[in-house]
Amino acid sequence: MVYKTSGVCSKEIHFELDGDTVKSVEFVGGCDGNTTGICQLVAGMKVEDVIKKLEGVRCGFKATSCPDQLANALREAAKK
Repeated sequence: MVYKTSGVCSKEIHFELDGDTVKSVEFVGGCDGNTTGICQLVAGMKVEDVIKKLEGVRCGFKATSCPDQLANALREAAKK
């Protein structure tokens, strides 16, 4: 799946789910070390657990962040 981000440095998030589990995540753009770390940490986690941990995380004075955008992407995917 592909999610177009908003309000952050990364342009989009590519992710794959296996049922209710995050199989893989890749950010396009953004802070490489941080986004790579996020991807490795959430692989294998339940979608709802990732959403709970990452939603609302802010980047500096921005209203959102790459982790928050991932939570949004997963929330949208869970609705489908």
